[in-house]
Amino acid sequence: MFVAQAHAQSFEEGRHYVALDTPVRTATESGVEVAEVFWYGCPHCYSFKPLIESWAEDIPDYVNYVKIPAALGASWEPHAKAFYALEAMGELDKVHDALFDALAGERRQLNSGEALADFVSEYGVDGEAFLKNYNSFGVNARMQQAQAKVRGARVTGTPTVLVNGKYRVTASMAGSQEAVLEVVDYLIEKESAEPSE
Repeated sequence: MFVAQAHAQSFEEGRHYVALDTPVRTATESGVEVAEVFWYGCPHCYSFKPLIESWAEDIPDYVNYVKIPAALGASWEPHAKAFYALEAMGELDKVHDALFDALAGERRQLNSGEALADFVSEYGVDGEAFLKNYNSFGVNARMQQAQAKVRGARVTGTPTVLVNGKYRVTASMAGSQEAVLEVVDYLIEKESAEPSE
């Protein structure tokens, strides 16, 4: 699926994707980074999630798939902080799907550290330890770093996929959520074909 689809058609810059004027930093120096910018409360992210997760199962070793929780508004910040708190605790896998179900699926009001701590404790995560991480300097720093990257890439909505810190792809540009992944495959191929510095 991966390479065959990328060859199947050519995608145009400015039409199917945007090349960033100023590239943003990637998490790793080697390989090609594919960053999914999402919000747990976003219904479009919720429907995109199974598509990108299925896609990520078949990617080559040199592709680094990462998730970036966006905080495009103050009401999104607790959810981005929850992502980094759970990641710091090594508990993200336990609750990532449940947070999507609760916030995007059921539209639950989990808008504070305390409400989120109660929620994650239902999934076997220590609520007190979660709150400690949620309010920590490290989690705050990770979130600020992520938001600087989101702003630098001029992300205005979710889901958005950033390829190698150089390109931005959205469903409205690509034509559909499925097409986003075809454009991403094309850009990965383009990036891996270019000689590295």
